[in-house]
Amino acid sequence: MNQINPLHIGGLLLTLLAFLMFQLSHVQSELAEAKREFAKSEKVAVDLNSLKTVYANKKRTKKALERILSQSSLRSAGLDIKRTKEFVKISSPSIDLRALNSLMGKILNGSYKISELKIKKSSETKASLLLEIKW
Repeated sequence: MNQINPLHIGGLLLTLLAFLMFQLSHVQSELAEAKREFAKSEKVAVDLNSLKTVYANKKRTKKALERILSQSSLRSAGLDIKRTKEFVKISSPSIDLRALNSLMGKILNGSYKISELKIKKSSETKASLLLEIKW
């Protein structure tokens, strides 16, 4: 009676094999989920890198903004422009709507970090403007 029954050993091996197959299928599903998450993360990283190349070039942003502000329609608009190392603040208590339209068309179609924008209509042809663009 001291011998182990071979059927018990076979049953134990079959149980162990079933358990390992279950674990393997679980690990495979985790691997597939990790691959999907990696693909998502890679896409986000590529998008962030492309956004960084567009928005991080301070020199190009400053040059483009200066080109916009030097237009003849905006020079005569009486804009108050304050420049610092971190941002430029453009304000006007009374700007013509045509000049405002021109400025907003150029600014909103460009790649600028607009941190503050307030436009308030004061009459049929005039409005007040406060615009802050960060570098």
